[in-house]
Amino acid sequence: MGKVLVLIVLVIAAVWLVRRALAGKPPVVAQKPPIDAELVSCARCGVHLPRAEARMQSERLYCSEEHARLGPGKS
Repeated sequence: MGKVLVLIVLVIAAVWLVRRALAGKPPVVAQKPPIDAELVSCARCGVHLPRAEARMQSERLYCSEEHARLGPGKS
């Protein structure tokens, strides 16, 4: 009976170690932009993003090169 109990404990420990190894590192939490960063709206889709990440074309701000190429969206 003692050998069976030791075997069960070893199996549980092995499963726990394998699951822990497969889980890897905890996911990295995305950082929020600083409070003082000005948010702007994309002229095509309206998504808000920091001004530093926006693309400017024809005096308008866009969220990506693709949207800058397509131009302003329908309002």
